[in-house]
Amino acid sequence: MTTFQTTLPNGVFAASVTPLKKDFSIDLDALVKHCNWLLANGNNGICFMGTTGEANSFSVTERINALDHLINEGIPADRLLVGTGCCSLTDTIQLTKHAVSKKVGGVLMLPPFYYKGVTDGGLLLYFSMVIEEVANPDLRIYLYHFPKMTGVPFSVSFVQQIVNKYPGTVVGMKDSGGEWNNMKAILEALPGFNLYSGTEKYFLDVLRAGGAGVISATTNLTGPMAALVYAHRNTKQADELQARLTEARTAFEGASFVSSVKQMLAAYHKNDNWLNIRPPNSNLLQSQLSELESKLKSIDFNITG
Repeated sequence: MTTFQTTLPNGVFAASVTPLKKDFSIDLDALVKHCNWLLANGNNGICFMGTTGEANSFSVTERINALDHLINEGIPADRLLVGTGCCSLTDTIQLTKHAVSKKVGGVLMLPPFYYKGVTDGGLLLYFSMVIEEVANPDLRIYLYHFPKMTGVPFSVSFVQQIVNKYPGTVVGMKDSGGEWNNMKAILEALPGFNLYSGTEKYFLDVLRAGGAGVISATTNLTGPMAALVYAHRNTKQADELQARLTEARTAFEGASFVSSVKQMLAAYHKNDNWLNIRPPNSNLLQSQLSELESKLKSIDFNITG
């Protein structure tokens, strides 16, 4: 069996939102504060500059500067999984080289997502070129499977091919497809693969199947609840705790996770700066906010657990 070595911890990861100033530039100081808060509130690590972090609304330079600031201000690099996948091969290489040079725990890599209907062969060549160009033994890639957003899925066959070609480099996956059968198939095909569910709903299932954990937008808020599931994963309480976590996650479904999470953080911290979202994303409509608040009230949801 292949050993997929990584420095990233198993458990709970927040797909961190990115605080912005009123001019929609990244608020670097607020970002550091939020990442420290996430690590103090149930999260074992942070997924930085993923979908929830509005990564593809920022330039390569903005993303590099934000990562540098986090690490310079003391956020542990080995607890960061950094999104580096772009449409452009050269942008992906540049971001990945920089992230690896900072000794991050891993990079989360989307497929090149503009062109649809690409073949597994095309994806294999793309990822091979990134890996060969970065040419760093510290590179640890986590594939980012999110077909709803990208339109470019990673088939089980492709995952097997890229892992077989680069077994020490491609070590895991974030599966945001929302289909348990796909996660199960990956873990059965590649025992020990560091697979993280993209939703809390399958957190316990993934752990029991030998996966690594969960990386989710809503663990910005449900981190303490998810931490309880992880702490009690081998006890009789696990299923009951997972049911409560699933209930909380489900309450957020139906509207934009970026907007919903930022709305809740604005209310929790009593800071309207959290409502700043870079276009084309935007805040919740009042009807959506009212519906979300009603759902959370009905389950007595509390951010601090």
